[in-house]
Amino acid sequence: MFFDICKTRNRTNFTDPAIIFSFSRPDRRYNIYGLNNNRVKLISSDDLNGDYQKNPWYAGFPAGILSRSFNEMHYRYSGTGDGLMILELFIISLFLFVLGTIIPLACVSQDLRVLRTASHLFTISGSLVMGLLSLFLLITGSVLTWDAYQPLPAFALSFTIDRLAAFFLLLIAIVSGCVALYAAEYIEHLDGGSRRNLLAACTNLFILSMVLVVASSNTFSFLFFWELMAGCSFLLVMYDYSRPETRKAGIFYFVMTQLSTLFVLLGIVLLYTQTGSFAMAPAGISFFTTLAFIALLLGFSIKAGIIPFHKWLPYAHPASPTPISALMSGVMLKIAVYGLIRFLLDVFSPELWWGILILLLGTVSAVLGIIYALKEYDIKAMLAYSSIENTGIIFTGIGLYVIFSSYHMPELATISLLAALFHSLNHAMFKSLLFLTSGSVVHATHTRDIEHMGGLVHRMPSTAALFFVGALAIAALPPLNGFASEVLIFISFFSSIAVADPLFKVLLFLCLGLFALTSALSAACFVKAFGSVFLALPRSKESSEAEEVPFLMLLGPAILASACILLGLFAAQLFLVTGFFVPIPDMFLVGLLLLAMVVLTYAVLYFTASRDVRVTDTWGCGNPSQQPAMEYSGHGFSEPIDIIFSTVYRTKMKNERKFFDQKNCIFAEGTAEIRLIKVFEEYLYLPVARASYLAAEGVSRIQSGCLDTYLLYVFCAVIAIIVYLGWLA
Repeated sequence: MFFDICKTRNRTNFTDPAIIFSFSRPDRRYNIYGLNNNRVKLISSDDLNGDYQKNPWYAGFPAGILSRSFNEMHYRYSGTGDGLMILELFIISLFLFVLGTIIPLACVSQDLRVLRTASHLFTISGSLVMGLLSLFLLITGSVLTWDAYQPLPAFALSFTIDRLAAFFLLLIAIVSGCVALYAAEYIEHLDGGSRRNLLAACTNLFILSMVLVVASSNTFSFLFFWELMAGCSFLLVMYDYSRPETRKAGIFYFVMTQLSTLFVLLGIVLLYTQTGSFAMAPAGISFFTTLAFIALLLGFSIKAGIIPFHKWLPYAHPASPTPISALMSGVMLKIAVYGLIRFLLDVFSPELWWGILILLLGTVSAVLGIIYALKEYDIKAMLAYSSIENTGIIFTGIGLYVIFSSYHMPELATISLLAALFHSLNHAMFKSLLFLTSGSVVHATHTRDIEHMGGLVHRMPSTAALFFVGALAIAALPPLNGFASEVLIFISFFSSIAVADPLFKVLLFLCLGLFALTSALSAACFVKAFGSVFLALPRSKESSEAEEVPFLMLLGPAILASACILLGLFAAQLFLVTGFFVPIPDMFLVGLLLLAMVVLTYAVLYFTASRDVRVTDTWGCGNPSQQPAMEYSGHGFSEPIDIIFSTVYRTKMKNERKFFDQKNCIFAEGTAEIRLIKVFEEYLYLPVARASYLAAEGVSRIQSGCLDTYLLYVFCAVIAIIVYLGWLA
């Protein structure tokens, strides 16, 4: 095991013994130098496998092997100092997640709460250590490298944490810690008995796999832990496998996640054929590189839920336990975003049409995602469609980064990439918050249908306040974090006027208009969500009898709500701390101005409004008493928007009637239904599934079970091989 701490390139005063090197790329040879008391001497010029340690001048230097950086000199720490402490923190955090996985499995058949509580404590501890480590590396710009295991020369499980990886590890740490706090209480109210031990164990393994995907320094490690992440998430989705809808969601998710892995594998194999290495190093520009980009983009888009590869989200999120939904939407989708950004920055040399493709995928996903969210009345499915929208916003920022980089506009490219990264962090915060608070509502009311809720602000005031913060943040209202990141994307769009091509300006301004529409529809969606769930009168017996959730189920969401507020108020300051200046207003001053306006408005109304009180019933169209069914429901709220976008929703009317007589004159009974057509599922997924089924049926006919037939197949195959080899000769 070894590690490097990346230091400044211009360091000239070395007082401690050290080994540094320079890398000569054309002949792939290393020039190895020794530094001692400011004295530099060439030790050898050899490849990495050269026996340079036999050089007598090497004897006085720290033990260890050389780093493999192409572009920078690395100061080599030995077994003591800051570098060892950072490495130890990383290993400790991984070890804590491993313990959180093993402990519930120690007595997997026994339904013991103490085991699950210990598992969640290890999750929280590992998240805390990982968060501190990531924050240090993010602020200081240091780079941690660790070769953990190398069974073969070409295959190694090695890890590197630079600022980009540290950013996503910090995101994982914050959400995982808050989710573990929530799950420590939530999981005890689930059915399943000892199966809850498996849920706690798989959750830790899921978090661990995501950490290791982000930390992977080569494509072999990346793919290995990517598949581990996919397997763990499938098991978590299938927790309540006895329900038919859960089994359907599990099958749907399994097919899509394996399809994602297949494309990622194809991209990595294509890169290997181009470079001859699994290293995440520049691959140049070629036909195979372009194919690799397309394959990886498809793999990451499926995992991120980009339209048209999104249908697994509305199935998997409602079927999963609430903490898993929060982790999948808040964190796992960002792992796909990380993979795309990592390969664009370190491996590919992006072309203009790549950026246009990513921008169009992001824009379409953002618009259609929020349009479909408005139509949903299952609260978790609505949040799933909203995740598609926000992932589309992130892809929009990435697409703008590639476009501006192609036009050699580094400032605008940097702003676009920072906007995508910042929105990734913000979405992780407010979407995890919304999933956890909606899970509390479902736990209290025993339904996911928002039309059967209502009035919960009086029965669950703390949950209502936390959900309200998340709704404000996701609606991009100032001064919360969603507004801060979307403002950066708006700035990138408005700055695109500097692009020379007039037709390209038209495309960018069209995407800008759709992005603005997305923001407005998002606000409408969460006005509907909050009003239908928490306001007015309860529309079911369960809602009228709901009670506030326990403290731990409030503590985790409260931390996330605080993060939404702080990330918004101090957005400009956070960018400055990390070394970036972005043209974003000081949200703290904006917050103070908004607070002053609220206080002033309240004071004016307080001193000028009439003190007379009049109590009367709301007008109810002449009915003597008001009933909850007469309230303005979520259906009624979204109906005008449904009419506007009716061509997108594609409804189908179904009318069945039964008559007493054979001539259909005397009506007996009937049913009428207006059903929303699932366009992508019915016109894209199901035809492919049917074609695959027919192909499988055709292949199955070959398996007749007759030995003579199988021998005939072998004989034909041998003849075909002989003919083929003879033709080649």
